[in-house]
Amino acid sequence: MHHSETRPNLAQNLDQALKQYFGYGAFRPGQRDIIEASLNGQDQLVVIPTGGGKSLCFQLPALLQPGLTVVVSPLIALMQDQVMALRDNGIRATFLNSTLSAEESRFRHNALFKNQIDLLYVAPERLMGEYFLETLNELKERIGITNFAIDEAHCVSEWGHDFRPEYRQLGHLRQRYPDVPMMALTATATPRVRSDIVQQLKLRKPRIHVASFNRDNLYYEVRNKNRKTYDSIRNLLKETTGSTIIYCFSRKRVEGLAERLNEDGIVALPYHAGLNSSVREDHQTRFIRDDVRVMVATVAFGMGINKPDVRLVVHYDLPRNIEGYYQESGRAGRDGDPANCILYFGSGDVGSIEYIIQQKPDEDEQRIARQQLQQVLDYAEGTVCRRTIQLGYFGEEFAGKCGNCDNCKNPKPIEDWTIPAQKFLSCVARCGERFGSKYIISVLRGSKDKRILQNRHNELSTYDIGRDLTADQWQLLARSLLHQGLVGETTDGYRILKLNATSWQVMRKQRTVMVAVPPKVDVDDIDVPRRRRDREELAAGSELLFEELRALRKRLADAANVPPFVVFHDSHLRKMANKKPTTLPDFADMPGVGRSKLEKYGPDFVQVIATFLEQEQ
Repeated sequence: MHHSETRPNLAQNLDQALKQYFGYGAFRPGQRDIIEASLNGQDQLVVIPTGGGKSLCFQLPALLQPGLTVVVSPLIALMQDQVMALRDNGIRATFLNSTLSAEESRFRHNALFKNQIDLLYVAPERLMGEYFLETLNELKERIGITNFAIDEAHCVSEWGHDFRPEYRQLGHLRQRYPDVPMMALTATATPRVRSDIVQQLKLRKPRIHVASFNRDNLYYEVRNKNRKTYDSIRNLLKETTGSTIIYCFSRKRVEGLAERLNEDGIVALPYHAGLNSSVREDHQTRFIRDDVRVMVATVAFGMGINKPDVRLVVHYDLPRNIEGYYQESGRAGRDGDPANCILYFGSGDVGSIEYIIQQKPDEDEQRIARQQLQQVLDYAEGTVCRRTIQLGYFGEEFAGKCGNCDNCKNPKPIEDWTIPAQKFLSCVARCGERFGSKYIISVLRGSKDKRILQNRHNELSTYDIGRDLTADQWQLLARSLLHQGLVGETTDGYRILKLNATSWQVMRKQRTVMVAVPPKVDVDDIDVPRRRRDREELAAGSELLFEELRALRKRLADAANVPPFVVFHDSHLRKMANKKPTTLPDFADMPGVGRSKLEKYGPDFVQVIATFLEQEQ
C-alpha cells in the first residue's frame, strides 16, 4: 500500500523528499534503486560500507508510505543517535529500550497507537519479547507495519565479526508476519556472512545490493612498532585537526597511553569495558560533542559511533582479524573527507593474540581465529596495495595502485620472481594440495622434519631445491602469490593452499610473477599525506567565517543537547563559509539544509554571515 501520489512521478518525488527531509541534492550510488524496491515491497539485503548512506535506504521509504517501519538495532547508543538526528530533521521517529522510565515508555506507546510515529527503533531482545509481540500484533491491525529493517544484520551470523545470539530469533518475524517485507542492512559482510543472513532471516528472493568496500578517502599505512612509536603517535596527533581514535589491545594499555598523553598536554579519554557504564557514557558523549578530541579505547568502543569527522584512527596494537580492522579503521572519514588509518605492527603483538586464542574453549573457534590472525599478519607484512588485500577479503576484486596507501605511495622495488614461484607452485602440486605454506617452504628448503619424512616428501623432485632463498623470502613470495590471486587457500581455518587456473599459467611459463621486495630501511619517518580528493577547500579569507560558524554550531548544539554534527557537518559549514548565503532562500540551497533545519537554524546562520560581511567592509 502506497500513497497514490508517490507512484506516477516517483523519481521527482524521491528527489523532493530527499531535499525536504534530509537536505541532500542527490542520491548516492545505489540508494534510489534500493528505495524503489522497498516501496515495491521487496525483501532486500543491503551491504553498504560506513559513510555510504545505508540508513537513508530504510528511513526515506518509511516517510513515503503509511504505517510503521520497525528498525531493529543492537545498540542503545546508536539507536538514540539516529533518532536524535531524525527528529532534528523534523522526522517522526522514536525508540523503545531499557533506558526509558515506565511513564516515558507508556507515552511513546500511546504516540505509536495515535499514528504519530513513522520509524520505531527497538533492540532485538525487546522486539522478540512476548509482551512486545502482542503490541506489534495490535499495531499491525490498527496502524499497519510497512517494513522491518534489520540494521547491523551481520550480528545474525557466527561467521560475522560481532555475532549476537538474540539476532538469531529474528527469523521468527517472517513466520509471524509473512506479508511484511524485510530489509537487512550491514556495513561489512563476507560472501559467507551474506548467505547466512539471507538464510537466518528467511528472506524471500531478496534483491541483494553489495556496494564496493573501497573507501577511497582513507589513507592506509602500516608502521613498525619500536621505541619511537609513542613519539610518532604524538606527532600524528599534533598534525591532525579533528577527532582521533587510538585502539589498544588491553585495558591496561588504554589506561597507560591515555595517562601519558594527558601528561604531555594532549587531552585524551580512556574507554574500555572495565570502566563503569556511566563513566563510559560520559567519555563517549564528551568525544562525540567535540569537548575532547582524542579517545584511547579497546574495541569495546565504536560499534555504532556515528561521528562523521574522525580524521585519524590509530591501531597501537595488531587487530584480531581483517574484518574488525576494516570496521575500526573505517570509523575515520565517514563524511567522505580525507582521513588517515595507521597501524603499528610489532612481532610481540602476535604472542598476545595467540594467548587469547588459546583461552577459547572450542577447537574450531581456535582454528578460525588463528587463520584470521594469519590474514592480519599477511596484511601487516604485505607489500602490495593495501586495498587489494582488504577488499579481497570481502570477495571484491581490486586492481591495486590505489594511490592512497603506503605501499602505493612508496612502492617497494619490484623483482621478477617467476622461477621461485614455479618451484613453489609445483611443490604445492606434488604435495597433493593438502598443506599450507609453512610445510611447502620446509620441503623446498630440505627440512628433516619428521612429518616430511613420514610423508616421503623428501623423495620429491622439489625437495631441497629452494635453499637459495631464506624462509622469510619464501614466505614473502607465498604471501604475494596469495594476494595476487595466483594461488588459492581454504577458508575453514586450515589454510591449505589450492592451485587455480592462474597457478598453472605460471608453471607453464605463460605468466610472469613480479614481487615487491621491502627495502631494509625503517619507513617510520615517511610523512602521512595531507588532504587528498576533491573536498570543498576553504577559499582565501573564508577561514575566519568558518571558525565563527563552528562556534555558532557548537552553541546551538549545546542548547539543543545534541552533538554538533547533528546540526551540520564540517563540509556543510565549509560550503557556507565559501558561498556566504545572506538570505534564507540562498541558505536553503546549501547541502544539509532541509525544511526543518532551514526554520530551526537558518535565521541564526544567515545573521552571523551577514554580520561577518559587514565587519569585513
